Amino acid sequence: MHEPPLLLQFFIDATGVPEYVVYSWLATFFILLIAIIVRTSLKIVPTGIQNVVEVVIEFFLNLAETSIGHMGRYFFPLIATLGMYILVCNFMGLIPGFEAPTGNINTTAACAIPVFFATHIYGIKIHKFGYIKHFVGPMRSPLALPLMILMFFIEVIGHLARPLTLSVRLFGNMVAKHKILVILGFLAPWIVPSTILGLGVLVSVIQAFVFILLSTLYLAGAVEEAH
Repeated sequence: MHEPPLLLQFFIDATGVPEYVVYSWLATFFILLIAIIVRTSLKIVPTGIQNVVEVVIEFFLNLAETSIGHMGRYFFPLIATLGMYILVCNFMGLIPGFEAPTGNINTTAACAIPVFFATHIYGIKIHKFGYIKHFVGPMRSPLALPLMILMFFIEVIGHLARPLTLSVRLFGNMVAKHKILVILGFLAPWIVPSTILGLGVLVSVIQAFVFILLSTLYLAGAVEEAH
């Protein structure tokens, strides 16, 4: 059983650029193209593609404001950019001849690491030295010092694991979805386009949402006041 050849295989072979990088460029180009088209044809009453884009943007804005609070609009560009990029990359894996860049651990790690750094950079920027309170728990008694030290190491390990879990979760689900679609496509080629691809769309949307939701919660936890 062999998978169908990629649409841009000739470019990949000629340049030696990895497949996931080529299709990442393609996803970025697609997002920029849609943005230019919407920007040059803005209407007071949105229609067509502008209406779709506004619905997606408003969803990410509401998610950022609801999860992060007063700094939701500040982090909105990061959240919306990651959300649209991951969503487009996930959908690309459903098109014959294309490959989902998020099916490669390098792509998902490249999305998760900026969230990790943004979380702690803005946590330190806002709370200064008080940011350490997020790691040691309630500091009410000097007798709690051993527990505070233990909590500190547990929290540090948990924070270091965040980019790993974000990237591996998205990567694993996209690979599993791709393999299942390929196998079922060979077993039942007439059924897959109408049923299994619908499941692929659902998985792609859910995984993009989970990644962005967790990212907003991490950012919210960093900028909120520690108790």
